[in-house]
Amino acid sequence: MKKILVVTPSWVGDCVLMQPMLERLHQRHPGAQIDVFAPPWTEKLLRLMPQVHTIIPNPFAHGSLALGARRKLGAQLRAGGYDQTIVLPNSWKSALLPYFANIPLRTGFISEARFGLLNDARRLSRTKLPLMVERFAALAEAKGTEVARPVPAPRLQISAEEQAAALAKFKLSHDRPIAVFCPGAEYGPAKRWPAHYYAELAQQLLGRGYQVWLIGSPKDRELGEKIVALGNRRARNLCGDTDLAEAIALLAGADLVVSNDSGLMHIAAALNRPLLAIFGSSSPQFTPPLSARAQVLKLDLPCSPCFKRECPLGHFDCMLKLTPQTVAQHIPPPGDR
Repeated sequence: MKKILVVTPSWVGDCVLMQPMLERLHQRHPGAQIDVFAPPWTEKLLRLMPQVHTIIPNPFAHGSLALGARRKLGAQLRAGGYDQTIVLPNSWKSALLPYFANIPLRTGFISEARFGLLNDARRLSRTKLPLMVERFAALAEAKGTEVARPVPAPRLQISAEEQAAALAKFKLSHDRPIAVFCPGAEYGPAKRWPAHYYAELAQQLLGRGYQVWLIGSPKDRELGEKIVALGNRRARNLCGDTDLAEAIALLAGADLVVSNDSGLMHIAAALNRPLLAIFGSSSPQFTPPLSARAQVLKLDLPCSPCFKRECPLGHFDCMLKLTPQTVAQHIPPPGDR
């Protein structure tokens, strides 16, 4: 049995985009055991991917070299008997552990002088592989082999029992259409549609008979409180109350999701929910929501995408000029869950 260790990205959304690569590995190597070395905050997402056998928590903080600790953990992983590792992050540090584990085949893209650490280093063509999901999937192929197309979209399956448990915990129901707002974005404020715009859209949806739930991390709690305070007392602010598994279970029952470009956006797409994905400083040409039920809403301004955490010009036009009235025009009629 072939054993493969995948070093995952740190972002939740990128981990969603990794799933087609895992499926392709199983197609190429039937019966293979695929373990992942992943940050702890992605664990509950990864447990929803049947392709993953074992999750090995990544204990290293962002930016931490911890060379001695990496060497020690790598020595421990040698007992795993891995035949191959696939390193998805492009950093030099991410390639150290497989090297210290002495894994025979170490695959990844050329970056940050990783020659030697990787012995199956691939040169990335950004024109041939414009999408992140394609770049990940290409690493599942043998060197020199084109990526198998079409690359399937990521898909997550949530059981009715998991959905019911989340609804019961938060005293929610499916008695009326559900609109879920994901107003946060971990990368920075330039990716966040303004709170008062979300508030105005919430008022419209509540007036149409929707329930409005706000979902995000503890960092988004204050943002959720602002949206509720701006005339939406009937909206439910769940930001920071759910763990990731519960957030996914609640998203699975949504009739509409409105989200910034974030990990929850990619989760909503993988759940195949009707989705309005709002883009400002980032680009759907690289990490779009991969679902036929997703609509990308963006303004093609000369200054965007800039990929900055904050607007470098100070005007934030890419978001401020995308008004709630414009977004509301794209709301689909409530459909079957």
